[in-house]
Amino acid sequence: MELKQIGKLLVVNIYGDVDHSNAISIRKEIDEAIKSREITDLLFNFSNLEFMDSSGIGMILGRYKILLSLDGRVYIAEPNECVRKIINVSGLHKIIPIYDNYKIAVKKISEVSNNEYKLHDNKI
Repeated sequence: MELKQIGKLLVVNIYGDVDHSNAISIRKEIDEAIKSREITDLLFNFSNLEFMDSSGIGMILGRYKILLSLDGRVYIAEPNECVRKIINVSGLHKIIPIYDNYKIAVKKISEVSNNEYKLHDNKI
């Protein structure tokens, strides 16, 4: 996993799998970044995610609730077909916007949040 902050947007790039064995550590790292920075938007970039089970859905939903309490938003970009099926079956797609392209997602998030997010900002 790699975290990248672009203004008040936290981008979470996840590689490989999200399952019971690593969902807790991913959650803790994201939560720490949200607490220690002024994060108002969270984007899960799943372009390199190969597999996700229900632990991943729980991890996403928990971050959604945290951001909601902070008047923030959560987004998902580039899920593969397998991950998209899990998202759709869980109903997450009804509450979290999903984008097929990471760069378009950042642009749309900028428009919704009235913040200009530029793709070259720093990794955490």
